[in-house]
Amino acid sequence: MKSNQRDSDVKRLEGKRAIVTGAGQGIGRAIALRLAVEGARVIVNSAREASCGAAAEAIRKAGGEAIAVAGDVGTPEAVTTVVEAATKELGGVDILVNNAGVNRDGLLMRMKDEDWDEVLRINLKSAFLLSRAVARPMMKNRWGRIVNVTSIVGLVGNPGQANYCAAKAGMVGLTKSLAKELASRGILVNAVAPGFIETKMTAALDEKYRETLKAEIPLSRIGEPDEIAAPVAFLCSDEASYITGAVIEVTGGLGM
Repeated sequence: MKSNQRDSDVKRLEGKRAIVTGAGQGIGRAIALRLAVEGARVIVNSAREASCGAAAEAIRKAGGEAIAVAGDVGTPEAVTTVVEAATKELGGVDILVNNAGVNRDGLLMRMKDEDWDEVLRINLKSAFLLSRAVARPMMKNRWGRIVNVTSIVGLVGNPGQANYCAAKAGMVGLTKSLAKELASRGILVNAVAPGFIETKMTAALDEKYRETLKAEIPLSRIGEPDEIAAPVAFLCSDEASYITGAVIEVTGGLGM
């Protein structure tokens, strides 16, 4: 595992207030920790209260500031709870990272309606609901960063993941549309598209398939969550002040 610390001690996100969804484990947890290490105060969200609390505690142990707010952000009620917590506890929201997601894989002919609906609701609708909720205060402040965590499969497709790919492709369209809508108010909206990353999902793959995957990746390895957190933190900083509507692929070269 790579370190979340940057080579420099400069905290690019000092004083910023962030919400990171799907932050109980894996990529989301790495993103929340990275933002906190760089100075942001973070609302850590996940649907599971235990993992949400554990992630927030890990951030505090690392010297960062974090508040756990559990809830399924695919519902308007949970989004209201999360945003109200950010307003009350942090005083507002400067950064939103839409990372919440699930997969319900299956071939098209066998995919149930509920599997389609659940993936689109949690992966895509949550990003819409949260972006809408934070847009107005960001517009008032004339500064904001929204980063959507999509996927390489949202750009190239993948058999057995029609629902997941559709949701992730939808996040790309959402990113570009919001980037055009909000640019004049100082709000930058970008996306990061991970390839295969070491998470519980990839850990469940059998070794033969993992080796097949590695053979298709020019860098010949599966990525680490911290390698997604780094570009997300960059996009949230003033160093990315002339980037909006971009989709940054972090794939080890997969999909070229």
